Amino acid sequence: MKEQYSNDDDRIQDKLKQKPWNEIRTNDSWAIFKIMSEFVNGYETMARIGPCVSIFGSARTKPDNKYYLLAEKIAYKISKAGYGVITGGGPGIMEAGNKGAHSGGGTSVGLNIELPFEQHYNPYIDKDKNLNFDYFFVRKVMFVKYSQGFVVMPGGFGTLDEFFEAVTLIQTKKIGKFPIILVGTEFWSGLLEWVKTVMIEKEHNANPDDLNLIKIVDTEDEVVEVLDNFYKKYNLSPNF
Repeated sequence: MKEQYSNDDDRIQDKLKQKPWNEIRTNDSWAIFKIMSEFVNGYETMARIGPCVSIFGSARTKPDNKYYLLAEKIAYKISKAGYGVITGGGPGIMEAGNKGAHSGGGTSVGLNIELPFEQHYNPYIDKDKNLNFDYFFVRKVMFVKYSQGFVVMPGGFGTLDEFFEAVTLIQTKKIGKFPIILVGTEFWSGLLEWVKTVMIEKEHNANPDDLNLIKIVDTEDEVVEVLDNFYKKYNLSPNF
């Protein structure tokens, strides 16, 4: 634990250390090129994959966990319904999503991120659709830009980040209105109750209609039903 604190202190000190202008300019310039390369590579790869659904969830979920097994079933059903599956490419729920898509013969995409812990790519990603990112924000653009729906399994802070960003982008009309499906009433109901009673009704910090953007379900069949009903409403299908 002491070593962890020491490493954290070293990183903080390095970030706060005064650096000469030439060093700052050089580092920032190279960062711009790196960011551009990640966008270009992501766009070129993702533009070829066809309509997909993003599955979010915890990297820490074990293979014998009920949500891992459910995520695998959901991804299988989604692939059989004609959609590809995009995950963060790592273990846990992400692995379950890619595994289900792979078993269903569907497109299986992994958007990996370099992290100091937890993340390593899983073996169920299509070899030509395994992308690696250094920057979270580039990776998140790929999730949103190329998804026709968002399936959010139980997870941690990263999952909440992805969920709320999707809601925010739809709410502010920065992206199209796609289905956002929370899986697991037991896990999500407390959060949604807080959003409804505290954030909306008490503090008036959001529009009550924003809750209509979110569906909460418990089974793989319900997930596919939400997706199919949404796209039938707009006369679209997974192979459009």
